[in-house]
Amino acid sequence: MKPATLKLGTLAAALCAAALSLSPAHAADSIKVGFLSTLSGPGGALGIDIRDGFQLALKHAGGKLGGLDTEVIVVDDQQKADVGRQATDRLIKRDHVDVMTGMVFSNVLLPLMPSILSSDTVYISTNTGPEDYAGKNCNKNFFVVSWQNEDIPAAMGKYVSEQQHKSVFLIAPNYPGGRESIGGFKRLYKGKIADEVYVKLGQLDYSAELAQARASGADSVFFFLPGGMGISFIKQLEGSGLAKNMKIYMPGFSGDQDTIKAVGEPMLGTFNSSQWSPDLDNPQNQKFVADFEKEYGRIPTLYASQGYDAAMLLDSAVRDVKGNIEDKDAFRQALKAANFKSVRGDFKFNTNQYPIQDYYLREVVKDGQGRITNKKVSTILEDYHDPFAAECKMGQS
Repeated sequence: MKPATLKLGTLAAALCAAALSLSPAHAADSIKVGFLSTLSGPGGALGIDIRDGFQLALKHAGGKLGGLDTEVIVVDDQQKADVGRQATDRLIKRDHVDVMTGMVFSNVLLPLMPSILSSDTVYISTNTGPEDYAGKNCNKNFFVVSWQNEDIPAAMGKYVSEQQHKSVFLIAPNYPGGRESIGGFKRLYKGKIADEVYVKLGQLDYSAELAQARASGADSVFFFLPGGMGISFIKQLEGSGLAKNMKIYMPGFSGDQDTIKAVGEPMLGTFNSSQWSPDLDNPQNQKFVADFEKEYGRIPTLYASQGYDAAMLLDSAVRDVKGNIEDKDAFRQALKAANFKSVRGDFKFNTNQYPIQDYYLREVVKDGQGRITNKKVSTILEDYHDPFAAECKMGQS
């Protein structure tokens, strides 16, 4: 597949970047970003939101990261590791990108990381934060601007524990992100689990699983089913009548605006956990949400907020090294400093280069304009450190 190329800045800057890309090395008056993401299929909406958030941040930065002429090469991985592997090879060996970012799903990201990191290319994760690189295998070139996979579900596990349910039914896809999400929920959940079910990634028919949920006797359900999976599950849960007897809980990535738009009214009154909400009261977030709606005609999701923050992190790091991104040690230190204002509020990197941040409870409500969206209810976890960081020995002698 031929990658789509997004060039920002003046025509002269674009021509300069194109000429420089013919050489294996290019001067530090430009930066090239390989943006590999899922832009089609059932999970395509997630990658599109990340891309659009990243693009909006670039626009806010004047089309240049840290003042450098910027070229972003956008490629669709189609949620397939083999497609992503071929694209990664082109981006690193042919296009000589300085940084890679954008992947949505851990089953795509994990097979590609060894070749990316061994090439000494910095990767900034805009979504998945796998356990693999959070602990003893942490890597100087791997930064996560979103969350560790267990963190958001863990926040919901803590909240659900406090609701005094009889038992909870758990369901997620059988891939690393799904298994880690359920693991995170169980880490802080102290109640009874009625059943724990794993389904094929991409599954859209849940008749058998809903029959299991009914037979389990659970009075609540926690699910992580990304993209179209979650949309189908909620619609079928509602259609089965189970929603009348089961309280519905989910991580923010299953209860965000993409799902709300597709499901509509049945989402009202459901709860999810997230590190971000569209109504967070800080200047950066207010500008981001207003300008995203103006630019794209929709309320942003947490995915869009993560794409936005990834670009702003890059902008700050390039600026802090005065454009000298060829000094990779200095560039990595500047990234780790996270000298930018996040739309989520307070943000810093832990020793494993995963975030330390707050996690919120959100409820799906109608806003003042009658639109169905998320509203922050409370803070569940403050200044939360993921449970694997202690195993990371990066930077220790």
